[in-house]
Amino acid sequence: MNLYLKNEQNLLRISIFSTILLASIGLIFGLLARSSTIIFDSIYAMIDAVMTTLALIVARLITASTSKDFINNKLEKHFTMGFWHLEPIVLGVNGILLIGAATYAFINAIDSLLLGGREILFGYAIVITLISIVVELSLGILIKKANKSINSEFLTLDSISWLISASMSLGYLFAFSFGYIAKNTSLDWITPYIDPSVLIFVCIFIIPMPFKTVKKALADILLVTPLELKQQVDEIAKNIVKKYGFDSFRAYVARVGRGRQIELYFIVPKSWPAKRLEEWDSLRDEIEKELGKDDPDLWLTIVFTTDFEWAE
Repeated sequence: MNLYLKNEQNLLRISIFSTILLASIGLIFGLLARSSTIIFDSIYAMIDAVMTTLALIVARLITASTSKDFINNKLEKHFTMGFWHLEPIVLGVNGILLIGAATYAFINAIDSLLLGGREILFGYAIVITLISIVVELSLGILIKKANKSINSEFLTLDSISWLISASMSLGYLFAFSFGYIAKNTSLDWITPYIDPSVLIFVCIFIIPMPFKTVKKALADILLVTPLELKQQVDEIAKNIVKKYGFDSFRAYVARVGRGRQIELYFIVPKSWPAKRLEEWDSLRDEIEKELGKDDPDLWLTIVFTTDFEWAE
């Protein structure tokens, strides 16, 4: 795969540009077709573009802040703990907006159905849905494939968003094609109900899709301890306690976006003789190596103390 497509920020830029372009074209065709569904779909895409832009900014901040060459006194002054916490916030808001937009479309479609439907120009509607399906499906598959080597939560949500949009457009295509064929036939009375009916079905399908991302984002925001990470840290700490004869340890872990925050407190016997600081630093290096020394997204604090209360 092209090296350009193996970069998270480059893929997000492509996504933003494509979203804005497709949404703009869709809005024009939606007005021409007098289709509230297509207009909604375009506005939905615009919201997604704004959130993807925020995702790009956060991804850039996280990448830059974990670099040794990062120098920005103003940002460092206000974000001394890094920018990892911004990632789940953006992901959570993005997911909630996607759910909210789809829920709004669902309610709007029911209202339209109860009011007798809506007459639209199916020709314009079919053209834009065909264009949308090709673009959305292509980008969804491209980003999902590229993300296998990047493993970015932002790109995961973005690929899901494109595939959701493609699913919606496919539903629109079936509806509009049937309406185009049924026009001026004995089934003409059905055509005003086609648009809202299919939109209801599509919304029922897509509303649950971002829930997993929102759930994970909320867990990160609330600093819920990931069991797998806690077990890994506990196992490493137990081995260190056994190897060096410490009394016990306390471990506090959290995952914030792509960042891992780990605090380890080792209880040293009071009877131990004094050690040089270099020896304690060497032990810290050993523990850090076990946890992933070269991981730029690891925030690690290691404390050695004889006072158990310091670890509580």
